[in-house]
Amino acid sequence: MVIDHAFYMNLALNEAWKYQGLTYPNPAVGALLLDGNGSILSIGAHQKAGGPHAEVHVLKEGFLKLSDDTALCAELLSLTTSHAIHDFLQKNHHKLFHNSILYVTLEPCSHQGKTPPCSTLIAAVGIREVVIGSMDTNAEAAGGAAYLATQGTVVSTGICREQCDALIEPFRLWQKERFVFFKHAQRLNGSIDGGYISGESALDLVHGLRDCIDLIVIGGDTVRSDRPTLDARRTGGRAPDVLIYSRETDFDRTIPLFEVSSREVFIESSLDRIKQYRFVMIEGGGAMYNAVRQEINWHLTLISSSLQKGLAFDASGRERMLHTRRLGDDLMVWSRCGEA
Repeated sequence: MVIDHAFYMNLALNEAWKYQGLTYPNPAVGALLLDGNGSILSIGAHQKAGGPHAEVHVLKEGFLKLSDDTALCAELLSLTTSHAIHDFLQKNHHKLFHNSILYVTLEPCSHQGKTPPCSTLIAAVGIREVVIGSMDTNAEAAGGAAYLATQGTVVSTGICREQCDALIEPFRLWQKERFVFFKHAQRLNGSIDGGYISGESALDLVHGLRDCIDLIVIGGDTVRSDRPTLDARRTGGRAPDVLIYSRETDFDRTIPLFEVSSREVFIESSLDRIKQYRFVMIEGGGAMYNAVRQEINWHLTLISSSLQKGLAFDASGRERMLHTRRLGDDLMVWSRCGEA
């Protein structure tokens, strides 16, 4: 049986992109588990820092599909932490995975951090083959592929490497210095004013991202006209610090963003403040985009299916689209800035 490794790796990639930015300070990682007959057992992704890694998610779901022991399945369903799931699978795998193939967009970790090393779990449950997209460049966590090879696991690397490297680019940037992305929402015809634009799913994503970022940057005119809160209330998350990029420092302090506790609000005419943070989102329209182009790595565009006359997103430049996905009735586009 000839297996199309790229096909299955792309499915893992698509799952991981759902959580791009939401796993900070960890990377977005996707995984897929295939049985010996070429059937998909499970697809999963790392969803939040401190939670189970992608490999753990798919092994858990794979066990639930492969095992006919209802008592063990009920016990596993009750487990949510990485440590508990690791311990359970190591003790109870009963060689269910011995003919399986695991696809993972990033080399399985080999160190003990907030969660146990995935490479030791993979070896312990007897996965036959592991197919890897990107190799981990973090010296502390790398080495999982080499370890698995010493345990008799067949290891393939570099499958869809370019796409997998793009997926974890934010992680590599914020590890070294910082990752800055621009976010704007527009309607199908390009208009960006006149009230709320995005649907519920897109708003949930934005609030989830605000819960993870360190700093949000917004223009002074937008603050005055929109009177935003800029918190993460829809997801029950924390509010990031705010930099109001403005030459004028006089603002109505009853604007909701000033009333959010446990955050700092800066009003400054330069973007130097960004250098003190690792994960930054800049919001605004075309004028803001043009003003901060040299600071941003990526661009998140949320496109509503509605049409309405109004101010357009008037900006210039060229970007490379990295991923698109439906969010309810909206379209989400992640792109890399500064492409030739």
